[in-house]
Amino acid sequence: MSCCLVEPLSWPRAVPRALVLLAAVVALAACEKKAPPPAPLSFTEVEFTNLPGWSVDDAGAVLPALARSCARLEGKSDAQTVGASGTWVGGTVADWRAPCAALAETAGADSSVARGLVETWFVPFQMRTPEGETGLVTGYYEAELNGALFPGGEFMAPIFARPDDLVTVNLGDFTPDLKGRNIVGQVAGGRLKPYPSRRDIEAGLLAGRGLELLWADDPVDVFFLQIQGSGKVRFPDGSERRVGYAMSNGRDFTGIGRLLLDAGKIPRSQASMQGIRDWLRANPVEGREFMERNARFIFFRWIDGDGPIGAQGVALTAGRSIAVDPHFVPYGMPVFLDTTWPGETRPLRRLMVAQDTGAAIKGPLRADFFWGTGEKALDFAGGMKQRGRFYILVPRSVAERRQASS
Repeated sequence: MSCCLVEPLSWPRAVPRALVLLAAVVALAACEKKAPPPAPLSFTEVEFTNLPGWSVDDAGAVLPALARSCARLEGKSDAQTVGASGTWVGGTVADWRAPCAALAETAGADSSVARGLVETWFVPFQMRTPEGETGLVTGYYEAELNGALFPGGEFMAPIFARPDDLVTVNLGDFTPDLKGRNIVGQVAGGRLKPYPSRRDIEAGLLAGRGLELLWADDPVDVFFLQIQGSGKVRFPDGSERRVGYAMSNGRDFTGIGRLLLDAGKIPRSQASMQGIRDWLRANPVEGREFMERNARFIFFRWIDGDGPIGAQGVALTAGRSIAVDPHFVPYGMPVFLDTTWPGETRPLRRLMVAQDTGAAIKGPLRADFFWGTGEKALDFAGGMKQRGRFYILVPRSVAERRQASS
């Protein structure tokens, strides 16, 4: 979701092992840009009474999201760290055993019981950077679109499955300095090269390979599906099925809204998702040229069961799941947001769970608020660009160890 960045570390069977190793070494040697150093980030312990709006938030509504994140820890070693290397807030899997067990015993609890449960097992810390204590909160949603399994009539915009020649390399396997950094490409002539861009793919590069998962009736809807990372497809017979992120082509994401603003195509007042979508539909030829400037391209897979699925691998909960930068906020962490409703000054203060990420979600004080599915969710997500404060809720055992060592 949210152009989520879960990129499986697998190689196609057709690539010989020797070639895989050669490509990885070549890619590593050619990698001149290293991941930027983490932004300075401080954590200040606070009381729950200091969280604005904590006493009136419906804490019970977050329990299903937390339970899904807890389920991801089952079967893992107690000693395994939660989150990126150097991120202390997640602790280890052992630190989550008791809180998760307590959650399981209180499923369906009302708000007051849920609030007491969270206060018992977690400690809030306000996150700050040298730039201040507020960050950016945007919104995203699960797209809806019309589709068919075969091309014809109005259904001529393809949605592609992951190609078998698209490969990833985990550079951390070769040097610790690059841990957590992947590169994506295509093996050609014994070398790993960048995978073709959106412009190349839209020009028909993948045609004839049987990669079309389905066809949609609107290329603009397909473009927004790629930005959001997942969607619900309505078929002509009235049935519905979800598609979710399978892989990206590894290219950098370019926001089309900024391109249209800089070119004077839309006024700032129309630079919402809805305004951009309306302009693209009204200007199909020129709109395609602007869409192709975003070189990043997303491939999809069918999703059965609950969804949409976030980067943590769990179904997202509308109004309670957020996308974060996992280098700073581990997946599964409760985060209390103190922000405002989209386009308003009315407070929006809510306990959320970090369960997703996105190409544009970078930095410690950054979140993408998941609003749900369809046009109503788009109304909120499309106009959300708010400032907010971030309070991360750390397992109490982790907070106590930190206090004892300081």
